[in-house]
Amino acid sequence: MAVTLSLLFIVGLLVVGVPFWVSLGLGTVVLLTSTDALPLTLVGEALFEGVDSFALIAIPLFVLTGDIMVRSGLAYRLLDFAEASFGTWRSGFGTSTVAGCGLFACISGSDAADAAAIGRITMDRLVAKGYPKDYACALVASGACTGILIPPSIAYIIIGLVLGISSATLFIAAFVPGMIVLAAVVLTNVIVNRYNRYENTQGSFSWARWFKALNDAKWALLIPVLILGGIYTGVFTPTESAAVAVAVALGIGMLQKQIRLKDFSSMLGTSARVCGVVLPIIAVALLFAQALTVVGVPQQFVEWVLSFGTGRNTVIFLMLVVWMISGMFMETGPNIVVLGPLMYPLSQQIGMDPIHFCVFMITTLGLGFITPPFGLNLFVMSGLTRTPLGAIARRAVPFVIAMLVVSAIIGYVPILSTFAVR
Repeated sequence: MAVTLSLLFIVGLLVVGVPFWVSLGLGTVVLLTSTDALPLTLVGEALFEGVDSFALIAIPLFVLTGDIMVRSGLAYRLLDFAEASFGTWRSGFGTSTVAGCGLFACISGSDAADAAAIGRITMDRLVAKGYPKDYACALVASGACTGILIPPSIAYIIIGLVLGISSATLFIAAFVPGMIVLAAVVLTNVIVNRYNRYENTQGSFSWARWFKALNDAKWALLIPVLILGGIYTGVFTPTESAAVAVAVALGIGMLQKQIRLKDFSSMLGTSARVCGVVLPIIAVALLFAQALTVVGVPQQFVEWVLSFGTGRNTVIFLMLVVWMISGMFMETGPNIVVLGPLMYPLSQQIGMDPIHFCVFMITTLGLGFITPPFGLNLFVMSGLTRTPLGAIARRAVPFVIAMLVVSAIIGYVPILSTFAVR
């Protein structure tokens, strides 16, 4: 009853417009007061310990790296390289746009940053190529979902912290599933484009153009190579790789005279604003999850779910449904911190590998970025282009279906998530 009342209290605060971290924090206080799960005198210490983690330093650093890439023009060269690679296909620029989203995802670790950066660069050209504006917005929003699916990823850093799993290991495991999602978005666009005949690019592949684009993008491509190469070879931790990426990107930008000292304050301000949103949510959500654990909610939840059937396939299907629905109403970070500890015992009950559980959860939650009413990427593209949110959401339906199919495949085929680390 106490848990139910606290949840209703949180929902009530959200309905009247109270920020999520404040709502969750006050709801946690209500839960602690009504159950004596933890003394209120320890709340401050628990909040501090929740964010006192070396791994979390990587979040603002990856966001800062992405901002530097945009300001220095390196992100534009990444897209030029993608277009030189895929631009001669029938749906070439659409494919290049999604590939650009994937390349930028290897740097920023954030869906919203990915959507905003690639959207600014590509929207006018997508429309000029023949794509309707609302569909072009949906395409960029869907491609940008790889921001949390392709390493380095803020989401994998958070879930690694919450469940005590190495984020470097999760990065290795997540690369192939992330690329499968990217391929699914590309394939969906090809099919939709073939049916509606939006873009019909003509031309033949040119090795001369490709090598020129590669040469122009060599410094831009160095950043993801440093990040992923350093992590995968064990030379850097994710946090250290983020710091190296910031230093190298800054050095390149300043040497090319694209970034000046006066730009530092605004770039640091962007990174600080992201931290100001993410870290309070993590702190209060960890405290809330701890309180739920003390009062035995995860154990009760496991028993309730297993009452529907103890079969592995049934439980995986229920996980898929729960994460898909929760992703529609809540941002990925809170979902991870609240639902991760709640459903992790359930995954162990059916013998699911911890790495598989994490990849399956993050991939499914990624749907929430293009599904109303939350749909953060939809809001980003709507604000960027002043296109009605509903129109973008309708155009995103084929991509939602494609990503849902991939999530189900990842859930039922664990080898896709574990073979790289086993």
